[in-house]
Amino acid sequence: MKLIVFTGAGISAESGISTFRDHGGLWHQYEISEVATPEAWKENPEKVLGFYNQRRRQLLNCTPNPGHHHLVEAEKNFDVQIITQNIDDLHERAGSSQVLHLHGELLKAQSSKYPELVYPWKNDINIGDTCDNDTQLRPHVVWFGEAVPNITVAAAMIKDADAMLIVGTSLQVYPAAGLLEQLGPKRPVAYVDPKPQISYELGLRSYKKVIPKTASAGVPEALDWLQDTIEDKKKQR
Repeated sequence: MKLIVFTGAGISAESGISTFRDHGGLWHQYEISEVATPEAWKENPEKVLGFYNQRRRQLLNCTPNPGHHHLVEAEKNFDVQIITQNIDDLHERAGSSQVLHLHGELLKAQSSKYPELVYPWKNDINIGDTCDNDTQLRPHVVWFGEAVPNITVAAAMIKDADAMLIVGTSLQVYPAAGLLEQLGPKRPVAYVDPKPQISYELGLRSYKKVIPKTASAGVPEALDWLQDTIEDKKKQR
């Protein structure tokens, strides 16, 4: 059974990673336009690098939480394919075998002129750090206003999925939020979030389960429900 798991900032919050949109989140501390747009990079690259260097240092001091580990355990019963909006590597460190990052990866750097040149990067990125073509490196992150290269890959992954588990995301940021529309209409969807915000698309689904809990508490419950629902549907055929 192919299970797509779509994760957002909420699953990493329990590991100490700052979320963006909740009260006290990163966008309450920083202006998006000053640190997360191509225009910000052109105007003040030092500030942009400082913001992401701070986040990278924080990430290196964090560890996966039970929510991440539950998804690894789920590979015993499902073909788990994770699509994440997160730029951390906590899914990989927990042991998940199939992870697609929609918005890039914090522990990588890319050329500011040749985006195909990407390098593993755990240290600060500084002015003067360059790619093999002598162009300044930047964070390997999709900024606001930039295209999301992996969105078509994610859409293709979802189309033939048997079920979907959504964890820790508001489902309100496009184009990622539109991915749910790629899932077949009779496929079950479980949604885990302490403060769930139900989108119109999710609300229309016949097979859905909303669990208002953290990832650590809610993911096991969601996985049990998905497995039971899939098995019940098979018996009805």
